[in-house]
Amino acid sequence: MAAQFGRRLRKGAATTAAAALAVAALSASQAPGVTNADTGRQANAGASTSAAGEGGAAGGATGNSPYYTDLPPLNSPNPSASPTASSSSIGTAVSRGAAEAGIPATVLDAYQKAEAELRASKPGCNLPWQLLAAIGKVESGQARGGDVDAEGNTLHRILGPELDGNGFALIKDTDGGKYDGNSQYDQAVGPMQFIPSTWAWAGRDGNGDGVKDPNNVYDAALAAGHYLCRNGWDLSVQADMNSAILSYNNSQDYLNLVLSWYEFYRKGTHSVPNGTGTVPSHRSGSGSGSGSHSGGSGGSTTSPSPGTPSTPSTPSTPGTSTPHPGEPAPGTPSTPPSLPPTATDSVDHLEDAGTAKLTATAGEAFAKRISTRAETKVGRTVAKVRVRFTIVGDTDTTFTGGEDTATVVTDSKGVAVAPALQAGEKTGDFTIRASVVGRTVKGVDYAATVTARAADTLARTSDTALTCTPGAEFADQVQVKATYKGAVAGKVAATATLIKSADDPSTADKGPYFKDADGNAVRTLTGLQTDAKGLLTLPKLYADDTTGTFLLRITTTGGATLTVELTVAAADTSPSPSPTASASASASASASVSASPSVSVTP
Repeated sequence: MAAQFGRRLRKGAATTAAAALAVAALSASQAPGVTNADTGRQANAGASTSAAGEGGAAGGATGNSPYYTDLPPLNSPNPSASPTASSSSIGTAVSRGAAEAGIPATVLDAYQKAEAELRASKPGCNLPWQLLAAIGKVESGQARGGDVDAEGNTLHRILGPELDGNGFALIKDTDGGKYDGNSQYDQAVGPMQFIPSTWAWAGRDGNGDGVKDPNNVYDAALAAGHYLCRNGWDLSVQADMNSAILSYNNSQDYLNLVLSWYEFYRKGTHSVPNGTGTVPSHRSGSGSGSGSHSGGSGGSTTSPSPGTPSTPSTPSTPGTSTPHPGEPAPGTPSTPPSLPPTATDSVDHLEDAGTAKLTATAGEAFAKRISTRAETKVGRTVAKVRVRFTIVGDTDTTFTGGEDTATVVTDSKGVAVAPALQAGEKTGDFTIRASVVGRTVKGVDYAATVTARAADTLARTSDTALTCTPGAEFADQVQVKATYKGAVAGKVAATATLIKSADDPSTADKGPYFKDADGNAVRTLTGLQTDAKGLLTLPKLYADDTTGTFLLRITTTGGATLTVELTVAAADTSPSPSPTASASASASASASVSASPSVSVTP
């Protein structure tokens, strides 16, 4: 589909598709009030929400989100230019295909490191770094041709337009201007264009400096990778990859464009020095619909002509921006504009919407999901409000996809349903906190509990008698299998104790024993656990000089109990007949029979 999409748009400048692209580019170049330093796509808060509801802030609206629309070159990047090719060779000694295949060194490294981290933390996702490169190309032109330092920090801000509801979605400030320098409205930030409210839960520290910064390409690439890998998606499956891309920007054109660049990068890429990558020259205009991964908007920017390097402008002071025509120049006192009301402004509190008791066994999914309703002061429900669910407490439970925070938009009935919870291995109680994004109102806390894995039956895997002589070692080790309601009970905690008797379960002080790491005798083992197949093999058993019958009791979480009998008996010391004596006795008996007179019977 991606290839066909590309061919259709390349049939000629006179085609409808090409004309539309030209109009979009022209509209972008004429957008007021945005400098080259601000170019970057803003995610659409008005987009349809993703499968887990973590995407846009309201369903249905596309938000007219701008992004780079340049298509990959027709000619293949193979053979790619040498990684050592100088920047001056780009576009001259190599073909345009090879030039476009060049990715700035630090940006490329960030994508590949993100893939490696996801391969370890979420192996089932199968994230290819070329997908991050495709999205990075469309979102920011690979951080504007690699306008980053060696640590991955952008040298100039990459910001989307203000989400002030004027042609874009309306998202009032959620970060106090921390990331976008704007304390009135949110703006998309950085190489992968996250808005602050999404970065609050999706942000990652990709370069290990202890900071999650959307303006750092290592952090942004890793965050984008985790974002694409949520909801249990397997990106080696085309349908899942499509869903992940659409959750980033809910637009079929965007999907086709990203897939085109993905296929292009899969055919071959090479590293180029930072700052020498090709910069796209066309952007979607205000009439081009697109949804998004993190909140709403769109925007147009002034773009350099193809092949002309852009001159980075000095970043604006946080909280300021280039004035629109008719606006006062920076520094001129003005009355701050009144902010239009939003659905969020009408929310007075959150209420539970019928959530059942939240309980799960370690390692299993919670059967129930959290439902929360947004209401006004008089109890009316409020739709299109972003509700953030945050897992709080000492737990390794996560939402599906491995996240501990999820943002969901309330539906037409004002209800937000959180993604499914996946219990970790830590047992105990914790809390899921529901709050309204961008507004401080009464939220809801939900109590949840993870219980330990359990078994209800234990059985030996062998019926061999367990015997030993005093002071020796038992020849066989005890192995048992645990089940729960007939199914294998893996990772279940167990305890093994040599007890005094069936009526006295206290620990025995003599008889068989285990050995600790120092070789000392121990008769109680704790911290045992069945394996994935429900099997538990105990350490070797030893006997002291006490003979008799002894009992080993094994118990598990859930109440399964098994008592195993052990026998310690002295070896049989009675002499057995020697082979020679037996043979002599046999011979004598035979001779005696032969010597006996025969008896005849006369009728």
